[in-house]
Amino acid sequence: MCPPNCLHAVCEKATRRGLLKSGFTLGIAAMAGAGSLAGGARPASAATDTGPLSFSKITDMSHTLYEGFPTFSGERWFEMERPVTWEKDRVNLNRWTLMEHTGTHIDAPLHFSEDGNSVDLIPVADLLCPLAIIDIRAKAAADADAYLTPDDIAAWEAQHGEIPEGACVAMNSGWAAHLKTEKYTGLDAEGKNHTPGFHHEAARFLIEERSVRGIAVDTLSLDRGLASGEFPVHYDWLGSGRWGVECIASMDEIAPSGAYVFVGAPKVAGGSGGPSRIVALH
Repeated sequence: MCPPNCLHAVCEKATRRGLLKSGFTLGIAAMAGAGSLAGGARPASAATDTGPLSFSKITDMSHTLYEGFPTFSGERWFEMERPVTWEKDRVNLNRWTLMEHTGTHIDAPLHFSEDGNSVDLIPVADLLCPLAIIDIRAKAAADADAYLTPDDIAAWEAQHGEIPEGACVAMNSGWAAHLKTEKYTGLDAEGKNHTPGFHHEAARFLIEERSVRGIAVDTLSLDRGLASGEFPVHYDWLGSGRWGVECIASMDEIAPSGAYVFVGAPKVAGGSGGPSRIVALH
């Protein structure tokens, strides 16, 4: 068992020794080549073609999960009790009660399909992939009901080239900055939510025309808002055997192309998703 903060301490030492400044090289060819997508999608080969991954910076794309983290309904989906304390027991041990889809988290295919992979069955090689960040902050600022559309994908590709095979396509709507405000849930007086999301035609394009492993959003939902009770992107995307990530952060610190992302998904038997640590390597 790793003592608390041991990984953090290792990273801090590595930084002090200048490793981050000079850059890491990570051999990922064998691992990435082992992954595959369900639902007939083309196998990802970008990582195997490029060889070892070099990066000089690690960015945490996760929000800290806390009691009262926003949900569309306003319900508390995460609570932490402290039955064992340092003062009483000379050790700290907490009990968590949570819904799987709270905080920065992954949606497994099972979340919106009858027999898709549960979170523990997602191949680990599918959780490390190129990252393509599509910026829709300007139109989201003007309209909270904005979509990421096929036109946004086309504009990104005109500037950066075709989305890499096996990529995660992330929507940067600027919503991460609203976490501690009412705008994050977008709840209006009529009980309707107003938050940006993927248009279902954009999701269909990525499924049918690009070999993409995952999509990610800085909002609470892959779909735009949840007021209608309809989830076309969830059903199409997760139903195709792919995964999604919601409530990511820190995209302003990462270039639109060239980075990789690792999704630290929980390995819970039968889980439809769960809080995750999302890390960008760039």
